Amino acid sequence: MQQTLNTTLLIIGGGPGGYVAAIRAGQLGISTILVDGQALGGTCLNIGCIPSKALIHVAEQFQQTRHHSQGSALGINVAAPTLDIGKSVEWKDGIVDRLTTGVAALLKKHKVQVIQGWAKVVDGKTVDIEGADTRIQCEHLLLATGSKSVNLPMLPLGGPIISSTEALAPKALPKRLIVVGGGYIGLELGIAYRKLGAEVSVVEAQERILPAYDSELTQPVLESVKQLGIKLYLKHSVEGFDAGTNTLQVRDPNGDSLNLETDQVLVAVGRKPNTQGWNLEALNLEMNGSALRIDQRCQTSMRNVWAIGDLAGEPMLAHRAMAQGEMVAELIAGQHREFNPTAIAAVCFTDPELVVVGKTPDEAKAAGLDCIVSSFPFAANGRAMTLESKSGFVRVVARRDNHLIVGWQAVGVGVSELSTAFGQSLEMGARLEDIAGTIHAHPTLGEAVQEAALRALGHALHL
Repeated sequence: MQQTLNTTLLIIGGGPGGYVAAIRAGQLGISTILVDGQALGGTCLNIGCIPSKALIHVAEQFQQTRHHSQGSALGINVAAPTLDIGKSVEWKDGIVDRLTTGVAALLKKHKVQVIQGWAKVVDGKTVDIEGADTRIQCEHLLLATGSKSVNLPMLPLGGPIISSTEALAPKALPKRLIVVGGGYIGLELGIAYRKLGAEVSVVEAQERILPAYDSELTQPVLESVKQLGIKLYLKHSVEGFDAGTNTLQVRDPNGDSLNLETDQVLVAVGRKPNTQGWNLEALNLEMNGSALRIDQRCQTSMRNVWAIGDLAGEPMLAHRAMAQGEMVAELIAGQHREFNPTAIAAVCFTDPELVVVGKTPDEAKAAGLDCIVSSFPFAANGRAMTLESKSGFVRVVARRDNHLIVGWQAVGVGVSELSTAFGQSLEMGARLEDIAGTIHAHPTLGEAVQEAALRALGHALHL
């Protein structure tokens, strides 16, 4: 017999957005049920952000050790290393397990009821759980179903054709890997596999890698990719895969066909909102392209039905989903909130790393702003030199009239950690003088942030 549960808030999806909303709702005393058919933590914790950074770390350590086995400038010499990829994956899985177990413990601590099962929407207040023979009645329904990899019809997944999910849990490493898609997911994994010893090629339909970022910012990544020996096929389109000969058929810019031999093909052409398979159609909500349309409070077109994270479209970032989830819980608790961040940092964990926060020079220009744009190179930063990483720079974009900072960009080793400082300066309405006048610790990469501001004001000290 079907059981019926009643709750104030029902959340579909246990990824970063859903579980943060549930924890915050629990803290606020809201009766909450969280439903997910897979492991808690969603794509991010299980098959995305966390495992990819773990694999990138393994690849970096392996490459560094190999570098020292060939005699390094640092005077460190070691025997040529070998790689046990099974053990690497086990280590990565250990981190994922610790994090997902931690999320489960936090949900339990805040009295959130977690139901394992696939949700099927009946209406805006009713959801059935497949396999659990349960119906849930709720006052508020929060949709947090995330996104999934975009598949290419001419490259159906299976066998040698894999998505990022399989790439993050390899049983063995391919000798040759072709990555289809030169965006951040494809390049992060392509660079990692190259450092682990695979021969890697990247096929990208646009004329350059990381086409979402400006060319000045991506130049150091392009140089690194070439130095690593990754082959680039730019302005090439994919036609299909011949399983008999293990060749990927691509078309070059002149319209000629090429056959590229490979052991595996990683399809990484982006992600799309996960709108299928849970009867979203029953709600007849307004859409914004392939995503759900939401307002400044993450409300959909139906009262008390909310949507957060990747389901609501770009930018598809875990930290955006988390902030939205926290806000929705507070709104349901009767607080006054709006989702209007000044900027959301986007980080690309390639080698070197990329960070974009706020407006780029081109975006500032398009918005009709007269801006000062100033960069400071890591080649002139002492800490970068001691880290053997002199490529890259920090760039600031500020209004010419009042010196209000509207954007930061950086490319270089470890610049992902500067994203916090960038985000804070924009949220707090900092001007060039505020950053230039803040004493930055020496020797740190962060000094390049201060120097970029100083240079914008016309008096960089170390350049």
